[in-house]
Amino acid sequence: MKTLEPEPIHADEFPFLKRFRKYLGEFVYGGIDGSITTFAVVSGAVGAGLDSSIIIILGFANLLADGFSMSVGAYLSKKSERDNFRRHRDQEYWEVDNIPDKEKEEIRVIFREKGFEVDLLEQVVETITADRDRWVGVMMKEELGMIEEAKSPLAIGGVTYVSFLAVGFIPLLVYVWDYMLGFPGDLFLWSSILTSFAFLIIGLLKTYVTDTSRIKGILETLVLGVIAASVAYFVGDFLEKLLS
Repeated sequence: MKTLEPEPIHADEFPFLKRFRKYLGEFVYGGIDGSITTFAVVSGAVGAGLDSSIIIILGFANLLADGFSMSVGAYLSKKSERDNFRRHRDQEYWEVDNIPDKEKEEIRVIFREKGFEVDLLEQVVETITADRDRWVGVMMKEELGMIEEAKSPLAIGGVTYVSFLAVGFIPLLVYVWDYMLGFPGDLFLWSSILTSFAFLIIGLLKTYVTDTSRIKGILETLVLGVIAASVAYFVGDFLEKLLS
């Protein structure tokens, strides 16, 4: 019997995502990291029997420091990629200007390997090398396998940080609520419920980025969060008993 695989999420199902699609990947992965790491801190603190005020301190310290570290890492990574691309592009421009015969032969070899022959091959070579920018663009893509990143490194870092803070705050929400106004329920239980809901939403958005099935994306994010929180909880519980 054939099993039906759930269809991946598509853009027309969530039209509002089209505007943010360019940076949706950074938002999703920042949110995943923020929610999982903050919930792990909360779980570890609860396992160690720490007071709610300590949980808030540890949670916000993790949220701000780890979020900043992650966003800086994302920014520097993309900036390095862009700088590396531009350095190689400048080199290709120099070679096109100073050793055009060699560069033209490289174009000829590239397209000969793609199956172009004789007159058609020469026509392709002449068409490409007739425009300096097009020539360099082809060399960058075909010879070096490099494509310029269209997204701003600064925007990537900013979106990552905002997402980390926004989604990562969810596990701390009930603790802050309790500290300011009082909360009638079990704090860790409600933190777990709200964080699970965040995992579901982020997991769903992840399927839009990775073009995988909804169920798979949601379960992956949920399972990873549960594993991280469980490890942190039992480590905190173990250390609390060991040191007490």
